[in-house]
Amino acid sequence: MSGCGSKGAANRGAANTDASGDTPPISVTVGKTESRPVPAVIAATGTLVADETSDIAPKAAGKVADVSVNVGQFVTQGTVIAKLDDRDAKLEIATAQAGVKQAIAAVRQAEAKLGLGPNGKFNASSIPEVRSANADYQQALAELRQAEANEARYRDLVQTGDVAMVTYETFRTTRDTARARANSAKEQLDTAINTAKQSNQAIVSAEANVESARTQVATAEQALADRIIRAPFSGFISARQVAVGEFVSTASIIATILRSNPIKAQIQVAEADVPAISIGRGVAIQVDAYRDRNFAGTVTAVNPAVDVASRAATVEASVENSSNALRAGMFVTARITREGGGTGIFAPKTAIFNDQATQSYRAFVIVDGIAKLKVVQLGTEEGDSIQILDGLNADETVATSNLDQLYEGARVVS
Repeated sequence: MSGCGSKGAANRGAANTDASGDTPPISVTVGKTESRPVPAVIAATGTLVADETSDIAPKAAGKVADVSVNVGQFVTQGTVIAKLDDRDAKLEIATAQAGVKQAIAAVRQAEAKLGLGPNGKFNASSIPEVRSANADYQQALAELRQAEANEARYRDLVQTGDVAMVTYETFRTTRDTARARANSAKEQLDTAINTAKQSNQAIVSAEANVESARTQVATAEQALADRIIRAPFSGFISARQVAVGEFVSTASIIATILRSNPIKAQIQVAEADVPAISIGRGVAIQVDAYRDRNFAGTVTAVNPAVDVASRAATVEASVENSSNALRAGMFVTARITREGGGTGIFAPKTAIFNDQATQSYRAFVIVDGIAKLKVVQLGTEEGDSIQILDGLNADETVATSNLDQLYEGARVVS
């Protein structure tokens, strides 16, 4: 390869010759080439698209009071996009809250009617009207028992002839009267118990009205919350369709948001390569905006159909994009890993010199303090290293600095 040195390199050597005729050594730093496993890949191209696109619509109709975002702005999930006029919603909340107070007052009134305290437990026998009716009934029962005893005693005396029939009839009438009074008292007691139960049912009904009123408050509060439109997920605002003062309905689109992390790459793969691709395969993509960066992704879907015109299938890959460097619509070149692979030679990227005069890439191998010029063919980059397809071998020492001063046969010191 000694014949590959350029005339400019020879001139540089002559210019650097000292008075004694010796060229002073050039100071360089050095690195090592190494052999690494190289996976087999499928090269393809594609386009970045948003992982999700959402046209954000309000949950309620109303006049737009504020719009908080602009096109191109990145927002996180839950960020306020816009607000609708909320005066009517606040009035509905106030009305509903007043309804709760009225319903609670009705409960307290029904409880007081039965002599119960707030949240008191119902017991029919403890109600004053029931206690009074029960006392009357017990009194009537006692009188009935006394009258029945007297009637039985005088009935026996009539049979023995000790008492006249007219006297017995008086006690029999008294017994019948006491029985009728006891029956009436029993009916009054039953009526008092039923009335108390009905009053207690009124409490239950009033308590149900309280829950209904509270539900109306919750509904009104939700209606107020629905007047604030928030981002459903983190992403970029790609369109803003409304302005302050417009009236919108639930069918109106307030803004469009694109989920950008992860971002989706839609890659067109030749039909011959489709069988080698499966979900979970690694993908490395590059875009023109960041030529020095590789973005890692994973295959998430393989379209089962092949396009009849291009004879290619669409492969989707999910690509991590936490820095938001990647944007929907960017053109990408992709390398999808597949079964197989081999080994490759890698050198530090700083060991490669782009010779504009010959439009070639060159490296200098250092052997016994002498620079040996090598023309190389480059492959893919991996971090600070680059694959050498031809021109270098593994475990060679290469110069990594002052490459523009080196030439074939130059003496170097490291």
